[in-house]
Amino acid sequence: MLRGRLWEGIKLYEEESIGSSLMKEYMLKELKNGRRIDGRAFHEIRRVEIRPGSYTKSCGEAWLSLGGTKVLVGVSADIGEPFPDTPEKGVMVSNVELLPLASPSFEPGPPDENSIELARIVDRALRSSKYVDLDRLAIAPGKLVYLLFLDMYVLDHKGNLADALTLATVVALARSKIPKVSLSSDGTPIVMDEQIPVPVSDPVINFTFVRIGDYILLDPSLEEEIASDAMITMAIDGQGRVCSIQLRRGFFRDVEIKKMYEIAREKRKELMSSLEGVLKVGQETT
Repeated sequence: MLRGRLWEGIKLYEEESIGSSLMKEYMLKELKNGRRIDGRAFHEIRRVEIRPGSYTKSCGEAWLSLGGTKVLVGVSADIGEPFPDTPEKGVMVSNVELLPLASPSFEPGPPDENSIELARIVDRALRSSKYVDLDRLAIAPGKLVYLLFLDMYVLDHKGNLADALTLATVVALARSKIPKVSLSSDGTPIVMDEQIPVPVSDPVINFTFVRIGDYILLDPSLEEEIASDAMITMAIDGQGRVCSIQLRRGFFRDVEIKKMYEIAREKRKELMSSLEGVLKVGQETT
């Protein structure tokens, strides 16, 4: 029985490898003709949709689609002790759930390396850009702070989860309101009815590129990710600076990285213009 399962696994791997090779050949043929298999330009981002409404019981949330990729992010808050090495800052914890309904490759169980990597990519972008002002989330420095939990769910995986999750998280935080907490004379926390916004600044946005052959593509589809020779994600803040970079596969030459940075800077302006109404809540809280 074990030998049979191993043989089935080898056959499946060989079929996937053959399918991937054929898909890559087809992609390269289309790219040589100046187009991607879905008809987009090389540096064109798929349509972004952010739905209004409430889907969770969180203090802030965002349902977002990037092309066929769909994600849901909820922000929940609590109060507690700060980390020992950052006693005057609030706490932010990021978690990604790859739901089995989103892709046949996702399995139930504890977070795997893919979900851990995605959570780190989003978390690093938020922290390095200081999108959330963690200093203002300290209630009694060294004793009591706000704890923010970012719960990210992948509902449908059609490629580029990092960018979709980051943008949805930025929107969810901009929409979030947490209970105001004061301290009594003896230091006991008092949770008030008043709600205050999470202190955020200019949004940080992740941009993921892949290289297939000699072609650099922005916002890869799932098929492009699978066929790619290299993949990288870089976060751009409101001042056009690179806040974080995650090389996720293969390698890129210096000239390619510089080019991708210039593209990301321009695309951030374009994306922010289209999302101005959605993100103005967060910008007002700076």
